[in-house]
Amino acid sequence: MKIFFDNVNFESHSGPNSFARKISNSFMSKGHEVESGVPTSTPEIQFSFISAKYKIAPIIQRLDGIYFNSEQDFNHLNIPIESTYSMADAAIFQSSFNKNLVHHYFGSHENSHIINNGTDLDSISKISPLSSNVIDEFETVWSCASSWRPHKRLSENIRYFLEFSSEDDCLIIAGNNPDFTVADPRIFYAGDLDWESLISLYRRSKYFLHLSWLDHCPNVVVDARASGCHIICSSTGGTSEIAGKNSTIINEDEWDFSPIKLYKPPEMDFSNICKEENEDISIDINEVADRYLDVFGDVLCDF
Repeated sequence: MKIFFDNVNFESHSGPNSFARKISNSFMSKGHEVESGVPTSTPEIQFSFISAKYKIAPIIQRLDGIYFNSEQDFNHLNIPIESTYSMADAAIFQSSFNKNLVHHYFGSHENSHIINNGTDLDSISKISPLSSNVIDEFETVWSCASSWRPHKRLSENIRYFLEFSSEDDCLIIAGNNPDFTVADPRIFYAGDLDWESLISLYRRSKYFLHLSWLDHCPNVVVDARASGCHIICSSTGGTSEIAGKNSTIINEDEWDFSPIKLYKPPEMDFSNICKEENEDISIDINEVADRYLDVFGDVLCDF
């Protein structure tokens, strides 16, 4: 099958592009052809991430959330996403939350599927855990990672760490533009790290904090879980769907999908822990890729 990756930059480290790189490698390992940028020939499938500028083949749209921040012109920002949604031959959502959100704003799609994100388990197993003279002084490493914005709630990650860690623990914060800083000898800011360095950090960590508000299906959580971390996350959004069994879920008020000030998230009540067990869904990129290929094949059968 010839698959055109639309609206993808394989050189970028962002969540959608990082996932695109992983799943394209899996597709190729299964014997499929992959192309991005300007297509040199007509593909069989146009795999559009978020939105498409044109249609040259049956479109499979992978939705990475939509806009609902009331402090933005979210209706205008959603136009290209909704336009692609209306002409897509299939829509793939990363979580049940993601599907319910899009259905609320755009309506249901006659050919929709929920396929969570996955990662390269084999590559992760070959990366050594982080070791350094400074980190090795601590008994337990906690970590978190994001391109930091207010709704990612770095301040809440740090507050949780300070409340629940021991004096022999440290927290390593990875990612660009941290919007909350503290001077604490147990907290380290690592800045932007490439994927292998992140995995090395996760493999050294016992706990991974992701207290983001209304996130969809964060790849950093998938990677951290695959690296053996215990995930600590919010009940809001889709993160808890991929956090795995025995994760720690902080319960928060359900959201009714109305436009909301996304960059003014509420403070969390860390005593309110969800009791239910999470489903231990597969995050193996090869199994995830097979689920995508099943959708591609079903769409092609209709043409």
